[in-house]
Amino acid sequence: MKKTAAKSLTDKHEELTHSEHQTVLSHVQREVDEWYVNTIMLKGIDVPFKYRRKKLYKSLQNQQVNITYYPTQETIAGFELEVMKIVRIKVC
Repeated sequence: MKKTAAKSLTDKHEELTHSEHQTVLSHVQREVDEWYVNTIMLKGIDVPFKYRRKKLYKSLQNQQVNITYYPTQETIAGFELEVMKIVRIKVC
């Protein structure tokens, strides 16, 4: 059986999690320096998922996606917030 890219990533890095067929409720893109920071919210999950791209990405709102991510902490206005950093994202 052929290993998928997501499977090989999660085998190499135990902290990574892979989820399939997740529905995107909102997708926001904002420019920071030379990067576009993309933030998505998924149906049934109250934690934001973030990733960066060099170019604007098409809107993923109401799309189903497969994502590979890991949890991290971000400090915003003195508050520690849990954020998921996306390593790999693909529209189903």
